[in-house]
Amino acid sequence: MPDQTTTVPRFEELTAPSHWRTVDFISDLHLQASEPATVAAFQHYLQTTPADALFILGDLFEVWVGDDAMDEPGSFEAEGCAALSAASRRLPLYFMHGNRDFLAGPAFLQRTGMAGLADPTVLVFGEQRIVLSHGDLLCLADVDYQRFRVQARSSAWQQAFLAQPLATRRAQARGIRQESEAKKQSGTIYADLDGPATLAWLQAAGASTLVHGHTHRPAQHTLAPGLTRVVLSDWDAAALPPRLETLRLSNAGLERIPLGPR
Repeated sequence: MPDQTTTVPRFEELTAPSHWRTVDFISDLHLQASEPATVAAFQHYLQTTPADALFILGDLFEVWVGDDAMDEPGSFEAEGCAALSAASRRLPLYFMHGNRDFLAGPAFLQRTGMAGLADPTVLVFGEQRIVLSHGDLLCLADVDYQRFRVQARSSAWQQAFLAQPLATRRAQARGIRQESEAKKQSGTIYADLDGPATLAWLQAAGASTLVHGHTHRPAQHTLAPGLTRVVLSDWDAAALPPRLETLRLSNAGLERIPLGPR
């Protein structure tokens, strides 16, 4: 595996149209059939957000086992994609892969009407330059995960996984979710973003702010004078209190918008 502590990725760049006044960022909704309140909150949000565009920065779904899941009659994936498709006819939607839905492919984007977003991407919004990322690439202390990430993003691994029957892939995904839940219950502390690598990204991109998800630790960190890392919240409508919010960008800067339970 390459030395990711010194490797700065290539940055894609997206310039916001001049008529955009507000842009929303969300991530880590982990949508699944067993969490209907969060699904309902997201559907309501899609129908009502006043933003001119929505950027989904990974882990929209708890798991994505392949685009063919959308073709299974009555599947959760098909219902979710229908809601996204309806929203994309109202405002532009941008989708970045996370560590749970990295297998979402071209058919998923075509069905939903969303535009794919490279990780990382620099959003140019007026005078502001903001790096957008899911965030997992910068969790360098989690060496085992970084090895798996390189393997799982390879075409050979993905082709082999997707060649299995859909039912087999769903069963494997259930096993992975159970392992993940067991680690959370055991109090496992997950790696946060690497500070020097994050600074290197911002400096290479000529940006002042990094917006990301993945860690489920919503906060704002000052990395150096004029350089900031803003962490998106995960979503859980059943939590006490509920965690439902978007990060809204305007010419005035970034603001957290609580959405409230539905």
